[in-house]
Amino acid sequence: MIGIIDYNMGNLASVYNACSLLDTKASFVKDPEKLKQFDRIILPGVGAFADAMEHLNKTGMKEAILQYSKSGNPMIGICLGMQLLFDSSEEFGKTKGLGLIEGDIVKFDKSKMTENFKIPHMGWNTIENKKHKLFEGLKNPYLYFVHSYHAVTKEENIIGKTIYGYEFASAVNKNNIYGFQPHPEKSHDNGLKILQNFMHIK
Repeated sequence: MIGIIDYNMGNLASVYNACSLLDTKASFVKDPEKLKQFDRIILPGVGAFADAMEHLNKTGMKEAILQYSKSGNPMIGICLGMQLLFDSSEEFGKTKGLGLIEGDIVKFDKSKMTENFKIPHMGWNTIENKKHKLFEGLKNPYLYFVHSYHAVTKEENIIGKTIYGYEFASAVNKNNIYGFQPHPEKSHDNGLKILQNFMHIK
């Protein structure tokens, strides 16, 4: 059973529908006490980092997620959900994140770009992926992105990179914690394959 964390910031319907297409039972979780009942969890997200962390803190979901991360059960953050896994974000001022993966979330730096790329980064782009169980059956897949900020982290945490003006980390993994900057649930067959691989991780 997969728990989809409902904290008023997520792309919940699309994530739930993707699970249904994969014949996987999924439930929305608002009660922090119920998080431990699930075999694996998805932390989705669309919106502002600070608002998301405020809600997670107020509801007690932050502490529940941190406790869940110690269980060894797989957990994946998608888009904003991935960004929340890191130490902090500079979006609208410095805000502390969950601190499950070392690193920070920063805005795309136009001064590093050779062309005048539009921000946000929106649309289809490739992930140049390392050999990893989440990418089993895939090589450099096209996925759907919508974001203005990206993660800066240690190379050892990066399992996929994307180029938009410059190279950035678009998929990460540390122990039982996984993160994707793009939206697998909106990325057709490639995205469904990634979610299917996540559901089979032990």
